[in-house]
Amino acid sequence: MSLFKPVSFSELISERELGKTSPEEMLALSVSRVCEIEEQVQAFEHFANDDIEITNNKPLSGIGVGVKDIFDTYNMPTSYGSTIYERHRPKIDAAIVSMLRAKGASIIGKTTTTEFAFFKPTKTKNPNNLEYSPGGSSAGSAAAVASGMTSVAIGTQTGGSMIRPASFCGVAGFKPSYRMLPTVGMKYFAQTLDTVGVYGKSIADISHFLTLLTDRHLSVIDINPKDIRIGIYSSIISQEASKEMKQALQHAAQIVEQTGFTVVNITEPDELRKAYNAHEIIQNFEAAQSCASDYVLFKDQLSDKLARTIETGANISPQEYDAARRASKIARRKTQDIFAQVDILLTPSAPSSAPIGFKTTGIATFNKLWTLLGTPSVNIAGLRAKNGMPLGIQAIGKFGSDQKLLSIAHIIETAIRNDELFTL
Repeated sequence: MSLFKPVSFSELISERELGKTSPEEMLALSVSRVCEIEEQVQAFEHFANDDIEITNNKPLSGIGVGVKDIFDTYNMPTSYGSTIYERHRPKIDAAIVSMLRAKGASIIGKTTTTEFAFFKPTKTKNPNNLEYSPGGSSAGSAAAVASGMTSVAIGTQTGGSMIRPASFCGVAGFKPSYRMLPTVGMKYFAQTLDTVGVYGKSIADISHFLTLLTDRHLSVIDINPKDIRIGIYSSIISQEASKEMKQALQHAAQIVEQTGFTVVNITEPDELRKAYNAHEIIQNFEAAQSCASDYVLFKDQLSDKLARTIETGANISPQEYDAARRASKIARRKTQDIFAQVDILLTPSAPSSAPIGFKTTGIATFNKLWTLLGTPSVNIAGLRAKNGMPLGIQAIGKFGSDQKLLSIAHIIETAIRNDELFTL
């Protein structure tokens, strides 16, 4: 049974501004939806319900937000997806939570996360089909938006933890340029990779929400497709995409060209190919440091995979780590040459549609390089596989060009949604 029923953030704000609804009514709708379907979707680790705070006369008043349970909240438990921190109550909020509250948003609950935002699957189900994985690690946040329990939700990405769940659940998911949103107050896994992101029904919703939250110029702007070059990125890992995903990317490229964009093929430079292995080295080395005390004190409560990753990271030499950092720096510089040729790149968001069952959250094959390089990326939803499950297309932009990326991706998303529903 599908519970896919996302709600538009921008429409909620418009209704409030026109006086057609109130913050109290907006939150009541969100709470009602959670009470209606949470037992089936299981997107929340903790739901505030009667304790939800409401602030009026602020930009985000009436907007209920789900926050990944990797962020500290002073008034709710924060367990980081681990039994080690069961009933843990931080004294203060994470920086992103403070920003949300300051703008009037209401934190309606903590969404599920894999253990320390790594790989151990959560209890969450995919709202498109409850037999399928929602992805991870930001499983609960993606599912909360896909099912309409919240119009926006906060997640994180260290490898592919924003883009992959967005692809699996069929919603927009945005990983901004590195450090655009603050990570202070989250459970770090790899501090030079961890990135805070946002889920919404559409790219326009995410852009509108981030503009109100950050006071940055991130709303979608008018762009003439004839002025834009879009690269279809071909890499050493391209063959790892399923036949359906390859066909979805090809179909998206056709729509993009029909919309008026110039489409070109971009072959992966050697500098970026060499950087693939750097991601895992950096991630594991830093995880061994950030999770060192968890390992020493509570190893018996860690999943085997997480424990092994920490052990692997502890055996990486500083020299090997530094070499990986240098490789990533070289690759980062090389992206300037790529984005001198094109405005954005398109790749699969994941190797395939969501896997059936809950033994895995998927893999970050098509995401981790861009996390390593700190470039902004967004999932473009709208395409579906033969089984009806979503197939996402990842759009990638130049570091710092978040508004431009969102604006171009919004046009592509609209064109895909206006096209006949693509089903293989």
